[in-house]
Amino acid sequence: MGAQARQQYPVGVVVWGSGGSGFCVGAMEVPPVLDVRSRQAANRRLAVRLGLLAVLFVGFGFALVPMYDAFCRMTGLDGRTGAIAAASVDNTQVDYSRWVTVEFMSHAMPGAGLEFVPEKFKIRVHPGAIAHINYVAKNPTDRSFVGQAVPNVTPAVAAKHFKKIECFCFTQQTFQPGEVRQMPVTFVVSPELSRDLSTVTLSYTFFEAVKERS
Repeated sequence: MGAQARQQYPVGVVVWGSGGSGFCVGAMEVPPVLDVRSRQAANRRLAVRLGLLAVLFVGFGFALVPMYDAFCRMTGLDGRTGAIAAASVDNTQVDYSRWVTVEFMSHAMPGAGLEFVPEKFKIRVHPGAIAHINYVAKNPTDRSFVGQAVPNVTPAVAAKHFKKIECFCFTQQTFQPGEVRQMPVTFVVSPELSRDLSTVTLSYTFFEAVKERS
């Protein structure tokens, strides 16, 4: 066979030709050629997308409270707790035959600058008995913080049996720069809570209030 003409394709296929006598097709692994300018353009597009995503999450955080309310109304799935007057609890029968463990969690929206934790992470209560727990919030920044805590109970089926008598989540809270505050929660777990549920988790998420435009 005479001198062969060789043509290389970027897809890794090599074709040999020999003076009109036919072709032989073979596979050859060809390393990809990296185009620096293409990579730079791709990096710029990625940076723009990440920036837009960050803006989206900030806006979503502000809109989450009304969206959550709307979702609960539409689906009927609501892990929020209910409120009850202290006088109503006086007539509640306490079930001393069992204990329910109540766990406590806390969250603050990223960037809010608020430190927010429960004093205890769990306690045991008798259904029907009034219980107390404190959360502690600290504003370590040099600016005032105005926000509101949104409660949630899991599992969701326990939410209707978890009644708050006193809670900082009832109103907006304002924290001055450097302020540390102890915030009480008084609640009762209804004796009607299923005996199959021995653990209930109460969590709060603190959202910063939307600032009014000047």
